[in-house]
Amino acid sequence: MKLTLDVENTVTHRDGKMHLDPFEPTNSLTMVGVLTDQGVEHHFPFDHADVPSQADYHERVQWYLDQATVLICHNVAYDLLWLWESGFKYDGAVFDTMLAEYVLQRGVKEPLSLQACAERYECDTKKQDTLKEYFKKGYSTRDIPYNELCEYLSADLHATQQLADKLWYRLNTQADAGLLSTVRLTNRVAKCLTKIYQRGFAVDLSKLEEVREEFEQEKQKLTADLQVHVRKVMGDTPINLNSPEQLSWVIYGRKVLDKSDWASMVDPYMPDDEFRQMVATRTQRLYRTNAVQCSTCNGSGYIRKTKKNGDPFAKPSKCPTCDTAGFLFNPTDVQAGFKFKPPTAKWASANGFTTSKGNLELLEAGAKSKGMDDAVDFLYKVRRLSAIDTYLSSFVDGIKTYTKQDGMLHVSLLQHRTATGRLSGANPNMQNMPRGGTFPVKKVFVSRFDGGKILEADFAQLEFRAAAYLSQDEVAIEEVSTGFDVHAYTAKVISDAGQPTSRQDAKAHTFAPLYGATGYGRTKAEAAYYEHFTKKYKGVAAWHSRLAKEALTTSKIVAPSGREYSFPDVERRASGRVSHFTQIKNYPVQGFATGDIVPLSLLHIEELLQDKKSCIVNTVHDSIVIDVHPEEEDKVIKVIEDTNNVLTELINTRWNINFNVPLLLESKIGPNWLDTKDVA
Repeated sequence: MKLTLDVENTVTHRDGKMHLDPFEPTNSLTMVGVLTDQGVEHHFPFDHADVPSQADYHERVQWYLDQATVLICHNVAYDLLWLWESGFKYDGAVFDTMLAEYVLQRGVKEPLSLQACAERYECDTKKQDTLKEYFKKGYSTRDIPYNELCEYLSADLHATQQLADKLWYRLNTQADAGLLSTVRLTNRVAKCLTKIYQRGFAVDLSKLEEVREEFEQEKQKLTADLQVHVRKVMGDTPINLNSPEQLSWVIYGRKVLDKSDWASMVDPYMPDDEFRQMVATRTQRLYRTNAVQCSTCNGSGYIRKTKKNGDPFAKPSKCPTCDTAGFLFNPTDVQAGFKFKPPTAKWASANGFTTSKGNLELLEAGAKSKGMDDAVDFLYKVRRLSAIDTYLSSFVDGIKTYTKQDGMLHVSLLQHRTATGRLSGANPNMQNMPRGGTFPVKKVFVSRFDGGKILEADFAQLEFRAAAYLSQDEVAIEEVSTGFDVHAYTAKVISDAGQPTSRQDAKAHTFAPLYGATGYGRTKAEAAYYEHFTKKYKGVAAWHSRLAKEALTTSKIVAPSGREYSFPDVERRASGRVSHFTQIKNYPVQGFATGDIVPLSLLHIEELLQDKKSCIVNTVHDSIVIDVHPEEEDKVIKVIEDTNNVLTELINTRWNINFNVPLLLESKIGPNWLDTKDVA
């Protein structure tokens, strides 16, 4: 029996966020709806204000689950989680209409809500407006009139069933049949990721607060140091460093005269001489200022007495110290700022000049080569302050907000957010977790077991190895087969070109040419590596050309797994360049490596651990994180070793290919996710 199922549940609003999961004590399963392929439909209330739950409802829902040959849901991970946490059992096949449509979109992203999918496939649509009105009025799901909730649930069930039929039909037609294998793998992985979400990852909240305090202190010091730099180059002109526009004043010493005029003129492909002329005529130099002190208290603070045109403000300015007379800025004849010159129009923004991380890094490298120590210090600290702000808000705050009362953070792993098939995340996005000790948030993640450890199995150079196979570049294959350290080599090339670089920093450049990145806009030493890469790995360059030809001929590219990426509007431009070329190079590498190989490995390891207490608690790009029971350390290490021995066979069997590049999972283990050491 094909069983279409949907759940309704209450929602908790906490810490300014909406929590939909069953781990919130105030959340409850409101209703379960089932619809069979024979048209039998039932709605079972479990926590509704108007209708009491009956004792046999749990048994009846479980009976349907036991009879199901496949469970059909839209976003099956959500429904499975609520079923499992509510005491139901199901470990059979699933068909997720959201994931099937995601795969069929071939990287061209369209909305994946049930409403949007139903409309695209001309299915019965959801009755959503009524419920929205109730939610706006503050109703809980359990308080919505029973009949209206049943109508809503019924509409969802029928839309999902109709959608499943139409998607399944597509997957069994000649045009889309090649994607069926990817859909099946994606559905299997969905169950595995739901189990990971359900388990949670243990968090040491006391360590989390220590991390917060440490970086709040650093943030205060950085802010004070930056203000010293600002005062030195801007005089008394007040600068808000959180404003990209005002930050650019400090860096470039210039200000746009007319923002509307400037924005209308900005063109990233403008010739350099034309851009320089635009800077000269449409921006003005800034000059350091002196502020007339408040005569009452000689306090600090900088307030204009008049507008820029000389007109008075509607309200008189006040001294922020004593609330009397304000301050007046007097310009000097010394140009303000560090006076960097933006090299091309690609450095322009709507308000002036960009202050992106990448551009600041390039400016810092240039300043270092010229001995501009103050500028180097300022730019580094600006980047560091921005990184800390992001780190605190995205990770420290995110981890605290979403960690439950039992000390578990339930890791959300999303399969449908990226074009390539690579996993994304939310609440917080653990896929963006800082790797090393620079931001040591990983140390707050610990084992749930007394005396337990955290093991991380990380693929060695996975994307480079995937590219070696895809391109069949002889040099790349030889290097990965002999254990060549490509990151160390990258660091050496850049260092030899005059820019000392660590292996860790070099990683950002090693793989970039695989994805179409060039040396344009980089330091001379970095640009030298990009040129060197092209000459060394000629097979990769040839493969890129083949990909471009494939896309131009068929409007798509196909990965070895059968996963496809569509480029309906690809064209060869007058310049000879192929549109979307970066994506054409990027998608097959990232998709095959982290969208196919990693999930296949994840499923294998999950199966080997099923009779053990140790369990997978996270996966980040090309790594798999395991919470290790103290009595099972040797067994878990053996699981990884066994996986290494069969990886190539798994890949070749799954996709009927000849994967001739060795793969290696390298394991580290320790008391927390950060402090791990190589497994002996």
